[in-house]
Amino acid sequence: MTIDPMMMALEEAKAAADRQEVPVGAVIVDANGEILSQAGNRVMELHDPTAHAEMLAIRTATSRLGNERLVDCDLYVTLEPCPMCAQAISFARIRRLYYGAADPKGGGVDNGPTLYNQPTCHHAPQVYGGIGETKAAMLLKRFFETRR
Repeated sequence: MTIDPMMMALEEAKAAADRQEVPVGAVIVDANGEILSQAGNRVMELHDPTAHAEMLAIRTATSRLGNERLVDCDLYVTLEPCPMCAQAISFARIRRLYYGAADPKGGGVDNGPTLYNQPTCHHAPQVYGGIGETKAAMLLKRFFETRR
């Protein structure tokens, strides 16, 4: 049975919502499809504005590999990365980025500063948006509806 990294990311997002965190989940796989790391947002829990799912997953994967570069690795995340996370993805040299829901207000990839289209960007991953978008968007919508 093949493991679907985006489904794992969605499970991480659900766990984040259960912790009262914004429901975003991320999974990093190596070139063979092996899971290197998985994480959900922990900003409030850790009192750390950088504890986004992508950042936590990158930290774990680089630690596991003993290398600051994640060459030939792919990141699956339920929401379009913000500019901070997009830059970290670039610095880590992640090969491919798959994301679920677009983030018109806070995104940094296909919205906002479109970081990977800037001439100062040293590494741009291949980007595939809209993967599992409906499920990711519904999870976010339900989370924020309960807060209004």
